[in-house]
Amino acid sequence: MTFLQIGVLVLVALGGTILVFTRDAGAQPIVLSLFGLILALMFMIFQAPDVALSQIVVGAVGLPLMVLLAIAKLRRDEQFLKREKDRERKAQS
Repeated sequence: MTFLQIGVLVLVALGGTILVFTRDAGAQPIVLSLFGLILALMFMIFQAPDVALSQIVVGAVGLPLMVLLAIAKLRRDEQFLKREKDRERKAQS
């Protein structure tokens, strides 16, 4: 195993640890996307370019985009429910 391979494995371990400990919902998709790029780099170094291209499309673009869309929908639903509760309170007053 070369120093480059060991280095990228350490980078993947650090990236995974950072991803797990990221608590901010706005920062999670960004960290997830960066982790996907690190994994794609690892696949390239381990001579799997087809897997690396798939990882870029799915792990660095597709999955973070879906997470962002889900967070946006949850926030929109939360605001809608809050407005409905406010309307009910005003109607009861």
